[in-house]
Amino acid sequence: MNNIHSFYIPVMGTGFSIDTPIKVAKYGISSVISLVDDTLIEQIRKYYCGVSGEEYIEISKFDEDSRARRITEYLNLVQRIVNKEFNNLKNSAFTRGSEITKYFELLPTESPLKQIYKKMLNTHDPVEKNNLQEQLRQDIQPGEINVNIMTKLDRTNFSKEGAPLPAEFSDALAALRGFAKSKLESAIVFSAGINRRLYSYVANFEDFFADSTGFIKKRIILKVSDYRSALIQGCFLAKKGIWVSEYRIESGLNCGGHAFVSQGYLLGPVLEEFKRKRDELVSEISKIYKKALQASNKPIPKMPLKLLITAQGGIGTYKEDRFLRQYYNIDQTGWCTPFLLVPEATNVDKETLEKLCNATENDLCLSEVSPLNVLFNNLKNSPSECKKKERIKNNQAGSPCNKGHLVSNTEFTEYPICTASRQYQRLKLEQLKKLNLSEEEFKRQFNKIVNKSCLCHDLGASPLINYKLEDKNKAHTAICPGPNMAYFSKVSTLLNMIDHIYGRKNIMNTNYRPHMFIKELHMYIEYFNREVKKINSCAPTDKQISHFEKFANNLLEGINYYKQLFPLMEEETKEDKKKILDILDKFKEQVNYIIQKYSTLFPSLSTIEMKI
Repeated sequence: MNNIHSFYIPVMGTGFSIDTPIKVAKYGISSVISLVDDTLIEQIRKYYCGVSGEEYIEISKFDEDSRARRITEYLNLVQRIVNKEFNNLKNSAFTRGSEITKYFELLPTESPLKQIYKKMLNTHDPVEKNNLQEQLRQDIQPGEINVNIMTKLDRTNFSKEGAPLPAEFSDALAALRGFAKSKLESAIVFSAGINRRLYSYVANFEDFFADSTGFIKKRIILKVSDYRSALIQGCFLAKKGIWVSEYRIESGLNCGGHAFVSQGYLLGPVLEEFKRKRDELVSEISKIYKKALQASNKPIPKMPLKLLITAQGGIGTYKEDRFLRQYYNIDQTGWCTPFLLVPEATNVDKETLEKLCNATENDLCLSEVSPLNVLFNNLKNSPSECKKKERIKNNQAGSPCNKGHLVSNTEFTEYPICTASRQYQRLKLEQLKKLNLSEEEFKRQFNKIVNKSCLCHDLGASPLINYKLEDKNKAHTAICPGPNMAYFSKVSTLLNMIDHIYGRKNIMNTNYRPHMFIKELHMYIEYFNREVKKINSCAPTDKQISHFEKFANNLLEGINYYKQLFPLMEEETKEDKKKILDILDKFKEQVNYIIQKYSTLFPSLSTIEMKI
């Protein structure tokens, strides 16, 4: 596991980090490629074969096991390119502006490698200087080429004749097989919750099992939002003899992409629970893991396996990053949204890049545009949103559905279709017109239908535009930055961004930015208020009442936790601490106001504060 840097770059959409390892792995920076869109992956493979002078042999959609093979071939190509680039870097001279010099300039100040590098720079004896340089060349390593599967995106695929293919050819299983058959020694990130069929399928590939020394060629990373989820998923995989090497904790709302809202669990209290129960987590899962290995006659590692706890979602300053790593003993942090403004690291087309630079808090929102019916962080004026509005205005609501990774609806058709597709929206709007609704209700339901956006294609549009792989008039970028984007307003170099992460430079704009914990809490209160309002017009079920009672309870517990935590933050000034504590008091009042306002609807909620 690469800890050359204290941060990593998480997956971003389907296209924004599609070739990030090619851009940054040579500098020791790990990043994540999405495996959702194999059509895009094949297009980018063709492009990079041309760039690197390799022969490109097409794998067409209906070739045998095409999805898995496309992924395998692309990942192997990325590895070859990274290895070549890294070897070139390794052999470059220690001169101003050289690649190996850049490698060391990017390292964190406290890095042992950085200290040796500084010693080398200050050494005047030629023999000693040369020895130190050779030591540095031997000690560096590239960043990891990690991959991501959204576990819920697991559609059934069909043959050219329209017959359903066996389960192992579903989207998620085929993507896993593509990674498993690659030559990578890295990790796959499972996000969006447990998929038992997918998790069981992992055990079919030897690369996911540890050898007697504890080495795992292909590791598992679970993206989770709370401790309970981590324990359940970790135990499930342990029963298969599979060790989870990392639990990647992400804020439920203060993140980019899809926002998987927790039941009011705030990031700070969640990290606290992991900190408190880390040894317990390792102990409980280890027992199940060893028992499973014994039952299957697999080798039991002689040394305890490593388990990393990492965190991501809304981190924007060095102070926040350092506090997470020092106070919660976080092994690494994920920096996502700010890297959308770094062309040296990610793939964002020029038009969208300009819109991101100009984006304010009002331009960034949690939307309902995703066909998955999961909240989605959105840029209101993205090219995709502008094109969607143009289609609606021209009575052509819906998008062409050429990829179909988000198909799920069978309301009108035998085979699932996507709710963002032109086909679905035409049929749904025809149905709507026959319901004789009031003008106000018709408009509300109309907007709900046409609001869905094509994320399959549009999240991968940027590299197609940048590399001229598709007509720019047909490619309209959808983008999913987190709220943090409002505080970064300039295109940045890789060096400047990493200097910002490590506290050597500040590249944020002058807009007031709340602490990441405060921003997330504010978002959760707004979400809570909005959702309670929604069910106020109809009789809530016992399940809904129980859900919102738990939600409110978790919010109030979180506020009280932060009131104890912020005074401990040495990084914050006395004035900032007082300001934050005042904000927390106001937030507590807001939550209690919502509880009291709807006390007739949810009478049990009015007693929640008494429990805190």
